[in-house]
Amino acid sequence: MEKKFLKPESTFLMVIDPQEKLMAVINEADRVVKNISLLVHLAKTFEMPIIPATQYAKGLGPYVPDLAPLFEGMNFYDKTEFSALKNKDIHAAVDNLRPTRDTIILCGVETHICVYQTALSALLEGLEVVVAADATSSRTAANMEYGLAFLRDIGAQIMSTEMIIYEFLEKAGTPQFKAMLPYLK
Repeated sequence: MEKKFLKPESTFLMVIDPQEKLMAVINEADRVVKNISLLVHLAKTFEMPIIPATQYAKGLGPYVPDLAPLFEGMNFYDKTEFSALKNKDIHAAVDNLRPTRDTIILCGVETHICVYQTALSALLEGLEVVVAADATSSRTAANMEYGLAFLRDIGAQIMSTEMIIYEFLEKAGTPQFKAMLPYLK
């Protein structure tokens, strides 16, 4: 895999299923919510598109209250598919971003199911895939670890939220750095 620096102008964020009923049983849910929040602030700071997905919202509910305000006014994509890209509406939204935006940052739950299957679909369609490892989890730590290991094996880049943030920022003192600083403290 050829490594390149992440660039906001060629990247978009997909947030997968941090819903109330699901997050109630997720390992280290607070960590996941905190890091999803950071990624959403980053995307907004750099004016990157955000695609928020839910898994059968009628059954699993809305996003957790700590995240919901960050998505006000956004179009949510409800799915029953485990791979978000197998949902026709989400696939169309991603297609509308291409070819300009060819890198997807994935976060959310569960690592070994929806995040993994979405990443595999994206890779098969020629997208670069970055998984924010600390912004994802599963019901068990073991399934999260299995998911991350397999994601790395199939060609996804596994990074921490801070790695992604600081790669975008590039240096201190910029307006974007100052905008993100309150969230990083």
